[in-house]
Amino acid sequence: MPYYIYVVTSLETASTKSVNLVTDFENFKLAKSEVRRLRSEERLPDNQAYKIIFADDTAQAEQRLSEFREEPIAKEWEK
Repeated sequence: MPYYIYVVTSLETASTKSVNLVTDFENFKLAKSEVRRLRSEERLPDNQAYKIIFADDTAQAEQRLSEFREEPIAKEWEK
């Protein structure tokens, strides 16, 4: 299964996201180094981020990146 690199854009509603495929790699180390290079060379707007995801295909990757995930609840001792 390949590692996909996406640009994830959070839209006005927190539960809506747009995803755009950048590239894919068979090796995690190569994907990780490419994302680090992209993050250092290209500044994205505040509502966008580079993400790496491991999935069977692009459809599964896009579905997993687009699903709503609740914010973790910070415990009192974690603040």
